[in-house]
Amino acid sequence: MALHEQAIAPRQEGRPLAWRALENHYRKSRGLHLRDLFASDPTRGERMAAEAVGIYLDYSKNRISDQTIKLLVQLAEQSGLQARIDDMFRGEKINITENRAALHVALRAPRGASIFVDGENVVPQVQAVLDKMTHFCNRLRQGDWKGYSGKCIRNIINIGIGGSDLGPVMAYEALKDYSDRSMKFRFVSNVDGSDFKEAVRDLDPSETLFIICSKTFTTLETMTNARSARAWSQAGLGGDDKSVARHFIAVSRNAEEVAKFGIDTANMFVTWDWVGGRYSVDSAIGLSTMLAIGPEKFRAMLHGFHQMDMHFLATPFERNLPVLMGLLAVWYVNFFGVHAIAVLPYEHYLKRFPAYLQQLTMESNGKHITLIGTEVIQATGPIYWGEPGTNGQHSFYQLIHQGTRLIPCDFIAFTKSCSPGGRHRDMLIANAFGQTEALAFGNAPEQVKAEGTPDWLVPHRLFDGNRPSNTILAEQLNPETLGKLVALYEHSVFVQGVIWNINSFDQWGVELGKELAQRIVRELESTEEPELQHDSSTNALIRRYRRLRETA
Repeated sequence: MALHEQAIAPRQEGRPLAWRALENHYRKSRGLHLRDLFASDPTRGERMAAEAVGIYLDYSKNRISDQTIKLLVQLAEQSGLQARIDDMFRGEKINITENRAALHVALRAPRGASIFVDGENVVPQVQAVLDKMTHFCNRLRQGDWKGYSGKCIRNIINIGIGGSDLGPVMAYEALKDYSDRSMKFRFVSNVDGSDFKEAVRDLDPSETLFIICSKTFTTLETMTNARSARAWSQAGLGGDDKSVARHFIAVSRNAEEVAKFGIDTANMFVTWDWVGGRYSVDSAIGLSTMLAIGPEKFRAMLHGFHQMDMHFLATPFERNLPVLMGLLAVWYVNFFGVHAIAVLPYEHYLKRFPAYLQQLTMESNGKHITLIGTEVIQATGPIYWGEPGTNGQHSFYQLIHQGTRLIPCDFIAFTKSCSPGGRHRDMLIANAFGQTEALAFGNAPEQVKAEGTPDWLVPHRLFDGNRPSNTILAEQLNPETLGKLVALYEHSVFVQGVIWNINSFDQWGVELGKELAQRIVRELESTEEPELQHDSSTNALIRRYRRLRETA
């Protein structure tokens, strides 16, 4: 067995019967090479593909056979995937640890649809917020909403963290070609003051609007930056507290804290506890996106989300794009022992998409406890990472091609460019297709020798191949397509979570460090020497920081 194929040998307790069948199948088929699979099936490249709502998924370059797909589909069926999908779309409280629905699909449901939470149809609420966002965005974009001094708003700064930052900044960068270039958009998330300083350094406070995104309006990093923003804004506007209401907007559900901050609650856009932060880019959290691209294009993005939602809900598993991608991830993580999956968009505007997916995937499925509170009996939550092509080819592709780890890859490409002519698009796509071919088939020693390579150099220039990849191909990156892509990965993550029997919608793992930080910051800021009761390392670090800060 190759170094990169150190398979996991999981226990069988509590698993569907298909799991044992997949283990047996893996042992028999793991030595198959993609060269042989393609050679024995001339139609494989066309046959092992699925297409829906304008997204084409070529999964033929995976280390699978028809039997693999059949067994993976059986695993999904035996895991109750369809029932779990139905529960999510019905608004059942599938986030059991927080007793909440996970109803991001309601955010993009069309006007007139019915989706219930606790007996109440939430679609009218969602549409009311979208209408309010539309009215506000139209006023600001047309110059009717003005700042405290009467100037038009030209600069938008989104302050949030996690999904309240990663979603908006990803969407803004992805759809930059469709944005209003007369306005500047910037994003602040890091509690490091340098992030805020750089965001505002060349801006006029009288032309700057801050969008504070925090469901609770108590998030440490977000509110620290929000208070700095308020101080900066007021300092540039004569120090009048009344100026806050014209230069700050809130996206939150905590009206009391919003009002305390000085924001007019009429300028607060509501979010709901049945939407997790990493699933909220299509809610009011996306206000900066709507300001950038306009309400009509924002609605187009929601329509893209909804199309993928309906495909996921109603399509048989063997042709269901999110199901296929989720099951393939399970196949590699749990049978090949894969630790990481690379997402490689061959589109410059998607440069923040891998970072966005890091939170979506790893915060969702980075779990070691099942829905019933027991330890999982298999690996969960692979590491998702990546960079746009072709940049990554000159960075980390070496490891993917010739390293000792097996890293499945998702290549994302578009047939039409957002940019004018030339050879750029063809060269870009040629690189994407060429990389998937090289990963799958590699080369043989005879080929390398035939090129005149000395014998001693042949091993260094040899590519084993048999490295799996998906290719996701769409016509063009636009708001509708972006919605489809995000929903594709959202639902793929959910599929993985169902197979692993974990809760993909909580994130308790982020809480402990935040709680300790709240305690430590008081000790760092104390005017008296604090009585420290941490471990010896943390105590020493706190004392050293306090001492060095005082001498700085």
